[in-house]
Amino acid sequence: MLTLSNDEIARYSRHLLLGEIGVEGQTKLKNSSVLCVGTGGLGSPALLYLAAAGVGRIGVVDFDVVDASNLQRQIIHGTATVGQRKVVSARERILDLNPHIQVEIYEEALSSVNALAVCANYDVVVDGTDNFPTRYLVNDACVILGKPYIYGSIFKFEGQASVFNYQGGPNYRDLYPEPPPPGMVPSCGEAGVLGVLPGIIGTIQATEALKVLLGLGTSLSGRLLLFDALQMQFRELKLRRDPDAPAITTLIDYDQLCGAVPAPAASDGERALDRAFKRASVREVKTRLDAGWRPFVLDVRTVAESQIVRLGFADAVIPHADVGARLSELPKDREILVHCKVGGRSAAACKVLSEAGYDVTNLEGGIHAWAQEIEPGMATY
Repeated sequence: MLTLSNDEIARYSRHLLLGEIGVEGQTKLKNSSVLCVGTGGLGSPALLYLAAAGVGRIGVVDFDVVDASNLQRQIIHGTATVGQRKVVSARERILDLNPHIQVEIYEEALSSVNALAVCANYDVVVDGTDNFPTRYLVNDACVILGKPYIYGSIFKFEGQASVFNYQGGPNYRDLYPEPPPPGMVPSCGEAGVLGVLPGIIGTIQATEALKVLLGLGTSLSGRLLLFDALQMQFRELKLRRDPDAPAITTLIDYDQLCGAVPAPAASDGERALDRAFKRASVREVKTRLDAGWRPFVLDVRTVAESQIVRLGFADAVIPHADVGARLSELPKDREILVHCKVGGRSAAACKVLSEAGYDVTNLEGGIHAWAQEIEPGMATY
C-alpha cells in the first residue's frame, strides 16, 4: 500500500484534520482510482476536485479536441489548449494541480468493444458525458463489473445527479428504462447551458465519488437530486430497483438502442422516406445560388441561435420542432432550402416537409459548414 509523503501530508493537511478522513482516509484515497468518462462541462470540475483531493490514479476518456466554445463551462481547459486533444489538455492541468497522482488517458470513444476492459481498472466510474448512448453503455458496463456509477446530467438551467449500482441500489435503467426518442432532448450545442451549472453538478459528482471511496456519509444511491439554477432550488426524488427488469449481462449496440443510427435493416418505406428530399453541400448550394437559383430559405434553428448569426439570404426562422404546425407559412410554389447549425435538425424538418408535399433540399453541414467553407468571416458557435 502506498503511504503519504511529507509533501502530501502538507498538501492534504485540511483533510487530515478531519476526524472522518485523517491519515487513514487520505491514504485510502491515494490507493484508490476513478475513471472519468468525458472531460467537458461535468468532467472538468469532477476531475479537478478529485485530483486536488488526492485520488491516486485517475483515468480520463475522451476523443474530442478543445474548441473555443467549450471554454464557457469546461474549466479544465484553457485558451492555450484550443485545438489540443482534450485528454492531453486535461492531463496537463491535473498534473499541474497535483503532481503526486497518476493520470491515465484514453484518447478514444468509449464503446461496447473497450468499455469493460477500461472500466475494470478503476474503483469508481464518473459519468461526464452528454449523450444517451454513452450513459447506457457506462451504466451497463458498471452493472456487469459491479462498479459504482456516479451520474450527472445538465440541461439549460437544470441538472441531475445520483449514484447508481452501489450497495444494491438502482442503476440508470431503473430511472430511464428506455431512451427518449431521437431529437426529443436537444444537446447543449442546440439548447445552450448556463456555464456554471455543470460546475455545480460536476462538483456534486466529485463529492459522491469521494464519499463512496471513503465509505462516508449517505450517498445519493436510491435518490435523484434535481437542481434548478434559476430558482436556486434542490429537490429530491426516491428511486427503487425494478425487480422485474431484465438482467444486464452483456453490452449491446447503444447507438442503435438510442436511435443515433438507423437499424441495419430498414424497410422499403423507410428507405424511400430518406430519399424523399434532396441533399446539397454548401459549395453546391453556393454554385446554384450564383447561377440564379432562388429557393425559399428556411432556418430551423431556434430564434436565439438566429440572433447569434444567420445567413443573409434566409427568408424565415421556424424551429424544427414547430415546422409541422406552421406549414401554412411556407410556399409550395418554390423549392425550400432548409438549414440548421450542422444539418441534423434540418434533415428532420425536411422529412416533415417532404411528407407534406413540399420540394425540399437539406443544406448538409448547415450554417457551420457555410461559415467554414463559404464565408470564413462569419461567426460560429
